[in-house]
Amino acid sequence: MAISAGLVKELRERTGAGMLDCKKTLEETNGDIEKAIDLLREKGLSKAAKKAGRIASEGIVEAYIHGGRIGVLIEVNTETDFVAKNEEFKVFVKDMAMQVAASNPKYVSVDEVPQDEIDKEKEILKHQAINEGKPEHIAEKMVAGRIEKYFKEVCLLEQPFIKDTDVIVKDLLSEKIAKIGENIKIRRFVRYQVGEGLEKREENFAEEVAKQING
Repeated sequence: MAISAGLVKELRERTGAGMLDCKKTLEETNGDIEKAIDLLREKGLSKAAKKAGRIASEGIVEAYIHGGRIGVLIEVNTETDFVAKNEEFKVFVKDMAMQVAASNPKYVSVDEVPQDEIDKEKEILKHQAINEGKPEHIAEKMVAGRIEKYFKEVCLLEQPFIKDTDVIVKDLLSEKIAKIGENIKIRRFVRYQVGEGLEKREENFAEEVAKQING
C-alpha cells in the first residue's frame, strides 16, 4: 500500500527513527502505526544491545535537589563528549536523577546486588510464604516471583520510570542508546535525605518528589 508522507512524519516524531526506516517499517506493517512503533522498538533494542558492549568513558555528573531535603548526584557515561553535550542526553540524565530522588534505589542494576543480600531476602520471602500457609515446595517457587519485585524496589534499571510507569528504566535506556547511537551507561549515584538515619517525624519525601514530578 502507498504510505503517506504525513504518516511517515508522525511515526518519525513518535519514535525518533530515520525517515527511511519509518517508511520501510510502515510498508512492512501495511500502514499500521502502532505495529510499526513496536517493530521499530524491537529493531532499536537489537541495535542498542550491540552498542551496549562499547566503552563509555565520557558523560556528565548531574545534581538534583528537591526542596532542600533530598539531594542526588548521578554519573551517566557516553562514548563521546559530543553526545554528552546532546540536549536529549542531558534530559535523560536529569530524569534519572529525579528517578533516584523519588524511588530511592540502592543499586544501579541487579548485578550490583551482593549475593549474600539476595540470599537473605530469599530466605525472608520463603518464610513469609510459609507463614501464609503455603507448603515449603510451593513457597520456594513463590520466591522467584517475589524476588523480582524486590529488585524493582532496590535496582534503578528495574524500576518503572516515574514519568511513565508503563516503561521500565532499562528499556528507556535501551531506547536512548538506539536513538542517540552511542552506548550510554548509568555508572553510579548517591542520594542524601535530610535527617536520614536520625530519629524524626515520619514524612515520605520520596512520595512528595514523585507527586511533584508527575503533577
